[in-house]
Amino acid sequence: MSTVTSPSRATGPDHWQHYGASSRGRRSLSRLHWDWYQRIGPGAELLGDLTGRTVAELGAGAGHQAAYLAAELKAARVIAIDSSTAQHGRGRDLYEDVPGLDFIHEDAAAYLQDHPSSLDVVYSIFGALDFSDPQTLLPSAAVALRPGGTLVFSTLAHYRTGAPSETECRPADIPTRIPDGSPSTMQRWVLGASVWTELLSEHGFDVIDSDTVHDPGLDGEAPVATTLSRARTKGGPGAPHLLSYQVPASGVRSAGGHGLAADGKPHERALGDQ
Repeated sequence: MSTVTSPSRATGPDHWQHYGASSRGRRSLSRLHWDWYQRIGPGAELLGDLTGRTVAELGAGAGHQAAYLAAELKAARVIAIDSSTAQHGRGRDLYEDVPGLDFIHEDAAAYLQDHPSSLDVVYSIFGALDFSDPQTLLPSAAVALRPGGTLVFSTLAHYRTGAPSETECRPADIPTRIPDGSPSTMQRWVLGASVWTELLSEHGFDVIDSDTVHDPGLDGEAPVATTLSRARTKGGPGAPHLLSYQVPASGVRSAGGHGLAADGKPHERALGDQ
């Protein structure tokens, strides 16, 4: 049975209320994707064998990926954490009947801090690690993971405009809407791979591997590169390296200037530019 933390410590307006509001149907996934367009690259093998494991998704949105892990990959428990009231409600409406899947309405860092050494695997697919300060969220994840626990996440390798990622840990303001429909902004961390590596090492992790999934875009889509990072809490065992994944096409373009284009997104995790 799904559970809810009460009260939630998520504060401020719900920037996610309008996002995904028109996508009400339950979605059966055939595999897990990490890339922006959700169609190429590695899958659930990055998480390792989840049989009997306790797994948490940070920024789970409507819970499509978390439901897949609980239903298909034999995890003992999957915890879908999201600070958005709207997204939490959508996830429960769609997947509350999935055995072993719990929806938690909470700030991800706060939940992790409150549950030390309780998790085997933590992951984020354009989720909380995109929209929370990694200098708070990464040490919280290290606290919640058991010794040798695994963290896997995907994030933008560059801005949607094509502008390069940041060379230090700083966010950019991106456009969104608050519940009454008024325009607003929220912060997103679009960091270079070397910045992520430094942050992981600083906050309790040994980096297993980092790689990039390149997709040039189809039928007028913008080219997008996704950074994939996998790490273990310090002192944990090693793991095989990832492969490099790239569809046959030209590489991602880079352009000067910062900021994120205010166009639509292809899937639920890529929030903010709505």
